[in-house]
Amino acid sequence: MTQPLALRAQAETLASPLPALLAEAEHLASTVLLGDHGRRRAGLGDTFWQYRPAQDHDEVRHIDWRRSARSDATFVQDKEWQIAQSVILWVDQAASMRFASTDDLPSKSTRARTLALAAAILLNRGGERVGLTGLRLPPRRGTAQLEKLAAILSEDADTDYGTPDAQGMLPHSRALFVSDFLGDLAPFEAALTKAADRGVRGAMLQILDPQEEAFPFDGRTIFESMTGALSHETLKAGDLRSRYLDRLAARKDRLTELARMTGWQFTTHHTDTSATTALLWLYQALERRT
Repeated sequence: MTQPLALRAQAETLASPLPALLAEAEHLASTVLLGDHGRRRAGLGDTFWQYRPAQDHDEVRHIDWRRSARSDATFVQDKEWQIAQSVILWVDQAASMRFASTDDLPSKSTRARTLALAAAILLNRGGERVGLTGLRLPPRRGTAQLEKLAAILSEDADTDYGTPDAQGMLPHSRALFVSDFLGDLAPFEAALTKAADRGVRGAMLQILDPQEEAFPFDGRTIFESMTGALSHETLKAGDLRSRYLDRLAARKDRLTELARMTGWQFTTHHTDTSATTALLWLYQALERRT
């Protein structure tokens, strides 16, 4: 009986973050009042959406004669768009994302996972299919898909910085990358180029701790990566501030340029600011037809 009990304890330990993550994501999604028809638009489908005046390009068979008989104008019925889109997510799960400068702030990883899952909940409500880059979780709809997504997003990687997996991005789908983007940018450039070549459009959300934005260090300081693999000690940390801020600004400029070149959207979010504002930006960025 020892082995089954131990296995159950391990399973409960692994599953314990899931209810909290799902609950937090559901709560965040509920702050965005889009309803079940937040993404409604005219298109191919069978569900009536609205009447509109007939135009020159409308065929006679599409005219609603009963509605038209009640006025001097001729009307047609618009149907609601019912072709589900696929949205592919990549959320950085590397060690750098686990940083939080104070106990009062969420880690970058917690904020990234919550935002990505909340966006997935909204997209699922709107009839979209959601999945992950790579081949581990192809895009689907439904509660079970969201639970699988939460389970995978709760995992941690043992590398200092994350690398996006460009596989699994379906042609003409949309994608979301969430990361601090503090590692090597070459893999991001390669992934975005591959996505653009396949007609994929999307959004990049950079998540930073306010300390990473301000660099409030001075005097003797030891800088160490979250895994401890990288370390640098200096006696005059203040002297590094201007160079650090210049490099951070240059990195943001490069990410902005990459987004412009590929038709994506890019912004930076800080963990001490409203998660709701970031979620609204994400949703609107994924809604754009670029």
